[in-house]
Amino acid sequence: MKKIAIIGAGGFGREVKMLIDQINFKNKVYEFIGFFDDGVEKNTMINGCPVLGSIEDINKVEYPLSISMAIGNPLTKISILEKINNKKISFETLIHPNALIGEYVEIGKGSIICAGNVLTCNIEIKNFVTINLMCSVGHDTVLENFVSIMPGVNVSGEVVLEEGVYIGTGAKIINQVKVGKYSIIGSGAVVSKSIPENCTAVGVPAKTIKFNS
Repeated sequence: MKKIAIIGAGGFGREVKMLIDQINFKNKVYEFIGFFDDGVEKNTMINGCPVLGSIEDINKVEYPLSISMAIGNPLTKISILEKINNKKISFETLIHPNALIGEYVEIGKGSIICAGNVLTCNIEIKNFVTINLMCSVGHDTVLENFVSIMPGVNVSGEVVLEEGVYIGTGAKIINQVKVGKYSIIGSGAVVSKSIPENCTAVGVPAKTIKFNS
């Protein structure tokens, strides 16, 4: 079995632990050893599992260890990744057993595909992408590195979500649009036209309300 730990001991971290348990229920793959979190004291118990230390403590690990980053904010994911330089560490891709994944779907390292997702066909999902509960992603779509999609999002076909895009809960992305790098789409928004980089867009239809610094 692979030893695995989760970065992030909050709510999503606990949900990713549940995902690991459900993978193991079908086929015993992982030995879960605990969480790493800068904001929680070492040796704190979270749902019966220990906090092993801070992000810096990951660099002190002396054995092969798989890591999953249970972090929603793309910029935070990038910042954490830049701090890890331990060659014993690898980043695991986790896919819930009940996710429906069609043909010609590529999923990169460190990505998390949660329960209830439907990914149809000819989809490219790059590295450190999170697709939270009960989402759908249509054909010929590209999700670039560090994209985070919150629960209940529908992404239609031929969509491009560029690096670091964050899609809020329940949003809908209409076919053949692009959302630019590091932009944020608000919860419940309907994106019917392409959205530029580094902005926040909300509403039905989604409109840019500010550019992010």
